[in-house]
Amino acid sequence: MTSRWIGKISPALMILIIAGCATGALSNEETPGRYFDRAMKKFAENCAKAKLKPNDTACNILKLKPADPMATEEGRFAHSIKIPNPVPEDSGYRPGMTPEQYFDHLCKTEAGEFIYKTVENVDGLYMMRPRKRATDDELQHLYILEDPYGHTTDESYLVQDTYVQPATGRYQFLEIPLSKSANTDERYRRYYRDENAYPGRKYQTAIDGQGVFVPYIVAESTVSDIQSRYGYTWRGINRPYDRDLGIAGGELIVLDVKTNEILAVRRGYMRTGFARNNLTGVWWMTGSSCPNRGTKLTFNFIQEVLKPLLSAVKEKRDAN
Repeated sequence: MTSRWIGKISPALMILIIAGCATGALSNEETPGRYFDRAMKKFAENCAKAKLKPNDTACNILKLKPADPMATEEGRFAHSIKIPNPVPEDSGYRPGMTPEQYFDHLCKTEAGEFIYKTVENVDGLYMMRPRKRATDDELQHLYILEDPYGHTTDESYLVQDTYVQPATGRYQFLEIPLSKSANTDERYRRYYRDENAYPGRKYQTAIDGQGVFVPYIVAESTVSDIQSRYGYTWRGINRPYDRDLGIAGGELIVLDVKTNEILAVRRGYMRTGFARNNLTGVWWMTGSSCPNRGTKLTFNFIQEVLKPLLSAVKEKRDAN
């Protein structure tokens, strides 16, 4: 369990968690999925008995519904893409496999980075399916997140700084689709470099391992059309047995936006279900992962495929 979650526990929720944990520890014969279902059933019973205030969110996890990837245009498109190395329908699971054995099998046979083509001098990119930052309830739920691997990387928070703002950001602009509920006739948001956007505002970053402050230069606007030739999207992998064994997979796909040519795929898996001292046994933030999420961040992989127009040497010069 992380301090992010512990720090937000209300007294009422603590009482419910303690009562819910009375279901007992996960046994060797019990899968993470069965433990999760048992814990949630007990938690629902305790919530039904609890006297919570009207604005208490202690039992809100019971209201969550699994993500529907087909509910949005971006999700439907992501799941329609044909990639050169699709996962097989037979995942390789065999009766009697433990979660650890199945996870190791997927890591050895399916996970990895697959780069088919790289592109030089890319000025900007289109983030075709923005991620929403996962809540604590979602992170301790076995089924809610479509792609826990991607949701626990760097793709759901301040992406404009990741891709555009020096020194990490190397692109001139980043474009994302606007929500259908946005109060505008424009369809996209564009983050771009403008050295005069925020006079005097500084941004903390690192260059050669040293912390430094540089001018913050990311401006934004809403636009009718995108300029990006290249972009990327993501999708979850949904096959029998995975979630019951505490395992979830996802794919990040880099492509030519105009031709839909697939340039690269990163396929990752996560395993959870053995977290201690929490309601469900699930905590995706600390789950095992392959490829290891800490080894290479998403933007590093993107930059390997879509090589930025701005070189690292120029970025250092600009930052200084």
